[in-house]
Amino acid sequence: MVVHLIKSARRTTVSYVATPLTVSPNYALVRAHWTRPAVDLGYMQFAPGDILDEHFYADQWYSIFAVYRGDGQLRGWYCNVSRPALITATTIHSHDLELDLFVSPDRLQLQRLDIDEYEAQQYQIHDPATYQAGWAALAQLEALAQSGYAPFDIKERL
Repeated sequence: MVVHLIKSARRTTVSYVATPLTVSPNYALVRAHWTRPAVDLGYMQFAPGDILDEHFYADQWYSIFAVYRGDGQLRGWYCNVSRPALITATTIHSHDLELDLFVSPDRLQLQRLDIDEYEAQQYQIHDPATYQAGWAALAQLEALAQSGYAPFDIKERL
């Protein structure tokens, strides 16, 4: 299955192949491997060999990536606020809105990310519905993570 992460603000699309684990018209869970150079974000690192279980939803304004080290140890969850995904049998298209959330493995640290990038898109001016949906999705992600609701109920090992 090919995943296309569309980043309009950067005018890029990141495409990669992932293994489908569960696919339906409204939800897809795929497994991908980090093959790019290491990226240290300060609060979390992505490294070659990392395994990502990626949850995409056609009826929600977010996607959730459970990030595991190559040895199976959970690094945490990286969540993208995005338009509802377009899911087919062979592809996923996810349009990233540049607002993110990091959740630590113990779910005690929830860190809102890229608020300035989201505000720079000026959705509040030219697309107020998207602006409100983005903030609502971020609040929903925080509530899901704090409650330990799926997929934030995963054990610390793959």
